[in-house]
Amino acid sequence: MNTTDREILRLAVPAFLALVAEPLFLLTDAAVVGHLGTAPLAGLGIAGVVLQTIVGLCVFLAYGTTASVARHLGAGDLRGALAQGIDGCWLAVLIGGAATAVGFVLAEPLVGLFGAGDAVSEQATTYLRIAIWGTTPLLLMLATTGVLRGLQDTRTPLWVAIGGNVANIVLNVTLVYGLDLGIAGSAIGSVLAQVGSAVVLVAVVVRAARREGAPLSPDLPGIRAAAHAGTPLVMRTLTLRACLLVGTYAVTFAGTDPETDLATHQIAITLWTFLAFTLDALAIAAQAITGRALGAGDVDGTRRLTRRLVRWGWGGGIVTGLLLALCAPWIGVLFSPDPEVQRLLVPVLLVAALGQPIAGVVFVLDGVLIGAGDGRYLAWGGLLVLAAYAPAALLAAAGPGGLVPVWLAMVVVFMGSRYVVLTRRARGDAWLVTGALASRA
Repeated sequence: MNTTDREILRLAVPAFLALVAEPLFLLTDAAVVGHLGTAPLAGLGIAGVVLQTIVGLCVFLAYGTTASVARHLGAGDLRGALAQGIDGCWLAVLIGGAATAVGFVLAEPLVGLFGAGDAVSEQATTYLRIAIWGTTPLLLMLATTGVLRGLQDTRTPLWVAIGGNVANIVLNVTLVYGLDLGIAGSAIGSVLAQVGSAVVLVAVVVRAARREGAPLSPDLPGIRAAAHAGTPLVMRTLTLRACLLVGTYAVTFAGTDPETDLATHQIAITLWTFLAFTLDALAIAAQAITGRALGAGDVDGTRRLTRRLVRWGWGGGIVTGLLLALCAPWIGVLFSPDPEVQRLLVPVLLVAALGQPIAGVVFVLDGVLIGAGDGRYLAWGGLLVLAAYAPAALLAAAGPGGLVPVWLAMVVVFMGSRYVVLTRRARGDAWLVTGALASRA
């Protein structure tokens, strides 16, 4: 094993464990709520898509912060790195407050956009109106995790993620079944666990900033700069989230039983997200090392890293694909007692398994380009992917076959077009900008 492999593993293994722990928030909710019935599980699916869209649009708080902090670290400016991280935390608070207010007021109309039945919509609205209060803690978790990753520390977020998920499991079971609060108990438990995790991560970053003499008070120019730098990543994330929203919308009219299809889709997309976060550990390592290497002016090292990470991406995708295919016949019973949901889930998961190797490469190259600060290209690339995938998903839903063709469109068109867009960019030199700032014309 060479030096590059050791560096990748040093960052990726703790990041892998932390990222596996993160979607366990959703897996725990799905497992607990799924045993309340099909309607609550379908409602959780709709509310989960809305929440993931709101939070997912702000993933730049982690990704952009990782890249900028790592660049400053590579350039030898630790105080500047932490100052940028603190600016990102204040930006998270501002965005989180606004998103919470809007999400709470518009919970019912947002759920209504999916056109589900009254029973499902009621469950989704109940969950969303409570879970939306976890938005600011979640965004603070993104920002502080990005700071620590940029400082080449993926272990601290791991331990916080483990503690948060243990708390989430205990709180969910206690509130849903012990206090008989139903789906509302699941939402309350998740919010409480998220608040605790955010408090710990903020304390770690604040302590480091004080040690290096970095300012803790809000710096409006710094906050504006962080928001401006994150705009292309917001656009990139918006297009990807739009693809997932289109897929969920397509599911609502893909078959003859929307409630069963939505419940099945919720389990499948949760497992897909779980595996995506697993493969994204390599992308986290790519962001941190790429940013540091380009900050130090090491273009050749960045190229070597990228080639090696692509090989890791293929290998990781093959492993996760095989594991998903092997588990497909039996995993449904963990999430739903409905035999029709369990039956329909098997072919959907087999389709998802086929797309894992390509997904591994996609996530790696996405991480490399984010680490390089190449957000503008990623934003335009996301628009191209959306333009290709949206009509394909809707056509798949309109044809025969129900849920399975919708998932085929996701694997072939959505992931396939992302693969083309990212590999084309990685072969060129335009993204290899060196120095503490990723400035481009």
